[in-house]
Formats: sequence, C-alpha cells, structure tokens
Amino acid sequence: MLNEKLKNRHIILASGSPRRQDFFKNLGLDFEIRLKDIEEIYPPELTHCQISDYLAELKSLPFIKELKDEDILVTSDTIVWHKDIALGKPKDNDEAFAMLKSLSNDTHEVITSICIRTKVYKKTVNAVTKVTFKAFTDKELWHYITTCSPLDKAGAYGIQEWIGQVGVINIEGSYFNVMGLPTHLLYETLNTVADDY
Repeated sequence: MLNEKLKNRHIILASGSPRRQDFFKNLGLDFEIRLKDIEEIYPPELTHCQISDYLAELKSLPFIKELKDEDILVTSDTIVWHKDIALGKPKDNDEAFAMLKSLSNDTHEVITSICIRTKVYKKTVNAVTKVTFKAFTDKELWHYITTCSPLDKAGAYGIQEWIGQVGVINIEGSYFNVMGLPTHLLYETLNTVADDY
C-alpha cells in the first residue's frame, strides 16, 4: 500500500543492519541500500533522545549533495539509555558483559531515531521503549555473549535472541523499536512524505 504511494520516489536506506533491511522488505518497500562511513560522535551535553536524533541526522549529512528530486533518504540510530548513560555497541566481550551486568535486574530505555530527508524536507522522529530484565547470573550472560553476536548491537543485546526470550519480564512500547526500528513511525512518516511531496 505504502509502496504504491511512493512508486515515483526512490527510497535509500543508509544502514547495513540486516534487521532494518528486513523491516523495509516486510513493509513492502522498494529500496536501495547505500552506505557511507560515519564517525558516530555526539556533543557531550546531549542526553537521551537528543543523542539518537543527532546521530540519525549526522548519518544523513554525507548524502545531501547527491540526493535527487525523487530520492527519500532514511537514516537511523539506536541507543540504550540506562542510569543517565547512553550505551552504544560494545567494543569487545568484556564491555558487553559489563553492559549486560548493569542492565540485569533493572529497567532501561531503548531509543531509536529515524531521520527522513529529501532535497527539500527533513524530519526526525524517535520512539522510546522501556525494557525490564530479570536478574541474570554471570554464567547466563557469558552463555549469551559466547553463543550470539552482541558486539553489533546497542546495549550488547538483541531482544529477538536467547537473552530476550529468557530475560525480558516486562516491555512498555514498541517491540520492533528494541529490534532497531520503530516501524510504525517509519510507516507514518513515509506516508506524510508521500502526501506532502
């Protein structure tokens, strides 16, 4: 349905995330993947969704000069916010363990921002989901770290994986947001672009 409204537009997804690419496919969107290396550094005074908004917009900047009239660029960023600290992707297994240990038996927030940009339009939206984990043993955390791939995920976990299946005891908000993309917001915002431009 949305793809029909956007049939004269060219959607560019600037993300190497297989999960985000699958979401686009599941929404029935025709899209091109276009990647550029971005150093994901944000001003230290930013907090909470300001960080993910900033990074999502930062990822769109290298594309601006090459956008054509029919192009719609989508960039996104996800962080885990816990105890007033933004958790990104861990550098190694030890950092992944430290992150997961801090999230154990506590509630954290997963924030994903989406920046949608054309030659004449830019809109950034975000979603916040609260996730509560059970108390994990160290053995459980190391089992997850050594059997899955936490290093490419904000907060060192994927909710769709083993740790989410056994450890999430409560969730408030979009499940898909925790996976890396609030698909309801993407759908809504792309509909707005289709109607207005």
